[in-house]
Amino acid sequence: MQNPINFHEKQKKLSLLIIISVLALALLAVSPAASSSSMELSSSAEVGSFSEQVHAEVSGETENSGAAQLPNEDPEPFQKIRQRVDIVYAAGGIGAAILILFGYLHITSENSGFAKKSLSSLHWPRTWKNEEYEEVEQEKYEARKLRLLTVAPVLGITLAELLIFSDRMGIAVWMHIGIVIALSLSDMFLKDPQIHRIYQAFMLLPVLRLINLSMPVFFETTLYTFVFVYGPLALPVGIIVLHQRDSLEQLGITLKHIVPYMIISIPLGFLLGLGEYFTIQAGYLIPDLSFGNLLKLTITMVFFVGLVEELIFRSILQTRLESALGVKETLLITSLMFGLMHSGYGTFQEILYTGFVGLIMGLAFYKTRSLPFIATLHGFVNVFLFGILPHQLGTLPGI
Repeated sequence: MQNPINFHEKQKKLSLLIIISVLALALLAVSPAASSSSMELSSSAEVGSFSEQVHAEVSGETENSGAAQLPNEDPEPFQKIRQRVDIVYAAGGIGAAILILFGYLHITSENSGFAKKSLSSLHWPRTWKNEEYEEVEQEKYEARKLRLLTVAPVLGITLAELLIFSDRMGIAVWMHIGIVIALSLSDMFLKDPQIHRIYQAFMLLPVLRLINLSMPVFFETTLYTFVFVYGPLALPVGIIVLHQRDSLEQLGITLKHIVPYMIISIPLGFLLGLGEYFTIQAGYLIPDLSFGNLLKLTITMVFFVGLVEELIFRSILQTRLESALGVKETLLITSLMFGLMHSGYGTFQEILYTGFVGLIMGLAFYKTRSLPFIATLHGFVNVFLFGILPHQLGTLPGI
């Protein structure tokens, strides 16, 4: 059993590191380099504007830059006022969330003390039935408290992603920053290690978004951008995995049934990728279907995008929630989060479809407990979506 004092000391150090990292990401997010790059890159399927740019470059087309310059045509004083208003809104929302959390903790602590006093004031005989009843009531109270504390980051991340969906990028960035800092500091007020583990898992979602938004585009093709986004993201993922000390079996790192899983992942990836292609009409990330380009796309999508995202959503978040909530609730939350992390496309259909894909992958991970299978499946969905299908179906009339 880990010493609680040592656990909280390590938790404080980890929180400090996370806050420093988030502040660094905030500086990148507001830097000129980041603002000049596209803000639409999200998790695996959110590269519509990027892929269209690559498609235009390969085909020799040029896009009208007038629309892209519209935001800069606003007078500078009004821009500054709007930015300050956005910051005030974000700070107000974060402050309100913190006050609500403090109020809830205060109320529940008082209710808990009142309930204990009420039970003790009855002077019932200490029979095994009374003890069993008190234990059941305590378990129900802890379960309600756990659910409410889990809902808090879900609502915060949902609101931030809906702001991105409505093209309120500035407020969304600051809200994600506030969420990470709040979750990092939660160990100062919440002493439940189970809550800490869940919050560490949720922290990875706004960190994923912040890295996506703060990473400038260095190359003409955006395929390499995935490497520069998901490569650094593997660092906090690895830190949390090591900190939570999960076994390889819990993380789904196993080679059991690896051959049939790899075979199944190809046709299943094609079906899921086909559905998403008809949903968003994605452009291609590679100029042609040569072996070299397909190999680069497959390596990027399986070992960077698929592996890192499935570590976050399935191995860490889903595993943590399953230990605290029911399986149905866990699948609902993880699929909702997976869908919302594709909000940058600006289409409600994409959020719904990727949420459905997240549910399928969550069920597959629950049944198989195989991270290699889910990561490969995820990767092949993207290989078909951003490579094979646009080249094969994009030239057909009406598609």
